[in-house]
Amino acid sequence: MTRAVAPFTLDVTSFEQPYATRDGVDYARAHFDKTFHGDLEASSSVEMLFVTAEAGRGYVALETIDGSLGGRTGTFALLHCGTMAGDDVWATWPIVAGSGTGGLAGITGEARIDIADDGAHTLVLDYEL
Repeated sequence: MTRAVAPFTLDVTSFEQPYATRDGVDYARAHFDKTFHGDLEASSSVEMLFVTAEAGRGYVALETIDGSLGGRTGTFALLHCGTMAGDDVWATWPIVAGSGTGGLAGITGEARIDIADDGAHTLVLDYEL
């Protein structure tokens, strides 16, 4: 397993108004564009669905990453799934099997995001090619 570490910026964030509210629980969509630097030089596009309740939030998302990783260029997809309730956070971000293209064909693994105290975001990707 190889580890890639890539700080990133959120270039575009677009949160839509909830498309449904049921008993105080909001259901909504969001879109993000990111730019990664470091071990992963890439851009990405994220489409997210999320649920916000008084006690927490849950989300699923698909992210398409397009760029260079380990000297290879191509694309791959991450599946995001997570829940947040106060300081209790659970998330998994596997690479979607078979989603790698070009030099990244056959990529497998999983990612996570580390958020520093100053708000800086870093993707940590453990992968195999």
